[in-house]
Amino acid sequence: MKEANTSIIYVDDIHIGLVALKDRLKYHYDIITAQSVTKLFELLEQFSANKRENPGLILLDLNMPEVDGFKALKNLKYNTKYTDIPVMLLSSNNDTKTVKKAMDLGAADFITKPFTDTELIDCIEYQFHPYKHNSNSPIILAIDDNPGVLMSVKHHFDEEYRVYLLQNSSKLKAVLKRIAPDLILLEYTMPNINGFELVPIIRDFVEHKETPIIFLTSDDDVVKKSDVNNLGAVDFIKKPIDENILREKAALHLSGFRMRRRLHNAMTL
Repeated sequence: MKEANTSIIYVDDIHIGLVALKDRLKYHYDIITAQSVTKLFELLEQFSANKRENPGLILLDLNMPEVDGFKALKNLKYNTKYTDIPVMLLSSNNDTKTVKKAMDLGAADFITKPFTDTELIDCIEYQFHPYKHNSNSPIILAIDDNPGVLMSVKHHFDEEYRVYLLQNSSKLKAVLKRIAPDLILLEYTMPNINGFELVPIIRDFVEHKETPIIFLTSDDDVVKKSDVNNLGAVDFIKKPIDENILREKAALHLSGFRMRRRLHNAMTL
């Protein structure tokens, strides 16, 4: 497997903040600092001119003069050369409206200040090594072309489950070879391939013949549990997603699946 690109550009208009965070992370990653968004794009152009691979991650302070983190994030995601670079926003403001805007614009994560080194490194490692497991907690795989929905799922479940996000459904087979989700949240309607067309791909894996799949949908036609079952899923959740319903249905189907799996394993001993 290709090693993760662990170079990071950190953007903050406050010089002492740049120095402090670089000092905290320098033994873990290759940190390059930029004191403005203008400098960030100059660095990215230098990467391109020197035929270097784009940085593996951008840490972006939200509150900056001239061009704030939101505008910078929007410009990055609109530029085809940089749209695939994960961007983590750092801010002391973590109200719902701010976090939702970050998700909708395509932020890979949102880190609230102040944070510990461990908290920040854990979030960075999640971006660099998304398939690395160190826990026995259940695994949820969320598949949706909307990055805002994916980030919402991650924030709802991250403390309780291991959550993996997939925006490009064409990579599904490769992902399922690396992880073994206990539950799959699957957007029913996507531009290139519908969710129900992905179900046979999932079921082709022996270990996922019975893995519960919950459709995420804003389609009013998918309203009957029987219709969902016929398409190969166990349930559906209507968008916009209600957090309580999401957590309740996930817990229900994870519990049932894990009990059936334990019973199967006991019978085959």
